[in-house]
Amino acid sequence: MAVKGLHAFVSGRVQGVGYRAWTRRTAKELGLKGFVRNLPDGRVEVYAEGEEESLNRLLSLLYEGPFFARVEGVEYRFTEPRGEYEDFIVLY
Repeated sequence: MAVKGLHAFVSGRVQGVGYRAWTRRTAKELGLKGFVRNLPDGRVEVYAEGEEESLNRLLSLLYEGPFFARVEGVEYRFTEPRGEYEDFIVLY
């Protein structure tokens, strides 16, 4: 059971369209921990940790997002897990 981290920045029409709530729900369904938050530049930041297979699934879904989102790009890297999170939360 290899736990990894995924740090991603999603750009496009991803604020004001339910992207954070969708990401939280999706990550929790995949058993991941971490956070999602809006950034001042219009992007959404996602940090998740858990099983590599679940992280890869989340990553592929980040390109889709909820219905009203229009994802233009996802910058990401895999990291060592921080181990700081008990749940997947939205940061404000």
